Amino acid sequence: MRHLLPGTTASRGMALGRARLVQPSRYLVDTRPLAEDEVDSELERLHRALDTARQELRELRGKLHGALAREVNEFIDAHSLLLDDPELLRGLDDLVRIGHYRPGAALKKQRDRLAAVFEAMDDPYLRSRKEDIDQVINRVISALQRQTSAEERKIAARVGEILIADSIAPADMAHLAGNGLLGVVASSGSPYSHSAILARSLDLPMLVGVRDALSTIHDDDLILLDSERGEAVVHPTAQDLTRYRAWQREAAQEGRRLATLANAPTRTRDGVDIKLYANAEMSPDIASARAKGADGVGLYRTEFLFLRHKGLPSEDEQFIAYRDLVLGMGGLPVTIRTLDLGADKADAAGLAMRGEENPALGVRGVRLSLRYPAVFTTQIRAILRAACYGPVRVLVPMVTQPDELIAVRTLFKLARAELKRENIDLPEKLSLGAMIEVPAAAINVREILEHADFLAIGTNDLAQYVLAADRGNDALENIYNPLQPALLRLISHVISAGRRARKPVSLCGEIGGDVNFTAMLLALGLYEFSMHPGQLLQVRDRLASLDAKALRQHAPKLIRARSHEEVEAMLADITSPRIPVCTEADAQTPA
Repeated sequence: MRHLLPGTTASRGMALGRARLVQPSRYLVDTRPLAEDEVDSELERLHRALDTARQELRELRGKLHGALAREVNEFIDAHSLLLDDPELLRGLDDLVRIGHYRPGAALKKQRDRLAAVFEAMDDPYLRSRKEDIDQVINRVISALQRQTSAEERKIAARVGEILIADSIAPADMAHLAGNGLLGVVASSGSPYSHSAILARSLDLPMLVGVRDALSTIHDDDLILLDSERGEAVVHPTAQDLTRYRAWQREAAQEGRRLATLANAPTRTRDGVDIKLYANAEMSPDIASARAKGADGVGLYRTEFLFLRHKGLPSEDEQFIAYRDLVLGMGGLPVTIRTLDLGADKADAAGLAMRGEENPALGVRGVRLSLRYPAVFTTQIRAILRAACYGPVRVLVPMVTQPDELIAVRTLFKLARAELKRENIDLPEKLSLGAMIEVPAAAINVREILEHADFLAIGTNDLAQYVLAADRGNDALENIYNPLQPALLRLISHVISAGRRARKPVSLCGEIGGDVNFTAMLLALGLYEFSMHPGQLLQVRDRLASLDAKALRQHAPKLIRARSHEEVEAMLADITSPRIPVCTEADAQTPA
C-alpha cells in the first residue's frame, strides 16, 4: 500500500530502488552479566571489534581520492582518534572486567554516557559532536556482531539500493556511493551537514528529517525518493513511476543542455561579466575545472598533503603538487590556500592541537601555521618555486587581525631572500589574500585590506561563528541558515569594502555553488564565485537568467530584513518572472 513520508531536501534529484535499512543504534544487545571465566575471552572479542573498526576506516581512507577525500578524510581522522581515545577504551575495559558487561552492552553503556556529557555542553559545536560518538560506537557494534553471526549485517552496497538510516557518516556515504548507492533517506540531520554537502557533490538525492522512516520502511520495500518534492514514496504506484520516468527524461535533456555551456562566457542577462572559479584539491578536480570552463582555481586546499601523509610532506613533494596544479590550469590563475588544519581536521604528523576544549575556536588555520614557522616556511618555499610556472595567488585561512598577515608577509620575504641566495627562479610578485571567515576580520575588514591584496569569503565558518550554530546540528536548522540578515550584512560589508579599496573579493563557501543563493549573492555585489567543479555549469546557467543591475537595487532592502524567512520571501518575489498584464485598452489596440 502506498505511503508518503515527507522530509527536508538535502540534495535534489530522484531515485527508485529497494530500501536498505541500517539501524545500528537498535542492534539487539545481550544484557546478561558475564561469568568470571568469560571476561578475558569477551575482552579479546571487544578488542578485535575495535581493531576491525580501525581497519575499516583505514581502508576507506585509502579508497578515497579527489573531492571525496577532501570532504571525508577529516571525519575519518576524527573517528579514528575517538577509537584510540584512552578514556573511551579504559571505560569499556572497566565495564567488561569490573562491571561484567558483555561487549555489546558495554559499548551501548559507554555511548549513552558520552552522549549525555555532550548533550549537557553549552557550546553548540561540541554538543553536535555527539553524532560522531554514535557513528563510531555503532561501527564497533556492527563489527562485534559480525564476529558472532553468519548473517552479513554490514550496509549492503549493491546497485539499486536506497539507504534508510537515522544518519550516515560522510565516510560511509562516500564508500557506498562508489558501490552503487542511489540515494539516502535519513530520519535526522540537517541540509547543511557535511553529509548533505557531500551528497550534493556526488549528485546523490538525499532527504533528511524523515521522522518515521525507520519505523515505517522495511528492508526491500520499493522506494521512490523524490528530493524535488521533499518526499519518499513507499510502494509507489504506476502514476508515481510515470512521474519518475518523465523526470529522468527531463534530467537527461537538462544535462545535455548544460554541457553546451562548458565553453560559454559567464555573463548575467544584462551583460555583467562574472568570474567563476573552482575549489580544488586533486588532479581530477583540475581536469573537471578546465573541462567546464572555470576561470581558474579560486581555492586550492593544501592540507590534503598533510592529512594523507604519515609524516610531514617535504618541500619537493609540495612543490611538485603545486607545480602540477599550476601547469594543469594552463595559464589560468590559481589561488593556493596555505595549510588549514585544526578544529576537526587532524593530521597524521601531529601538527594539529589535540585535546582542545573548544577546537572550533582553537589553534587552526594561520594560527597553527605561525605556531610552526619552520613547517610553514617549507610550504612557503614550495609555493614560491611553483609560482614560476604560472599565475599564483596565496590565500591565508582563519585571519583574525592584521598582524597575522604582516607575519605571513615577513615569512614570505625571508623565504624569497633565502631562495634567491640559492639561485632558484622566483616570481616577480605574489598576491597575498585573506580568507574572511572570522567575524572580527569581517567587521575589521578595512584594516585587513591594508595588508591584503584580495579577499575570499569563507561562508561555512563565517556563518557558524556569526550564528553560534553548527551546520550539522539539525536542532539548530532554523538558526543555521545562509539567508540570516546578520550574515548578509557582514558579507555585504566585506564586498563593499573590497570594492572601495579596488581589491578583488570572491566567495568560496558552500553557498557559492548553490543556485538557490546565486541571486542573493549577486544582489550583494559579488562578481567572483568559487565552487566545486560539478556546480560550475548550473551556476553559469543561473547567472545568465539574472539581471545584476536590477538585483543590486534590492540590496538595501535585503540587508535590512528582520529574518531569514523575510529574505527568502523577498528573493522569491524579485526573481520570479513577471507576466505582463493585458488591459482592456491593450486588447482593443489594432495589430
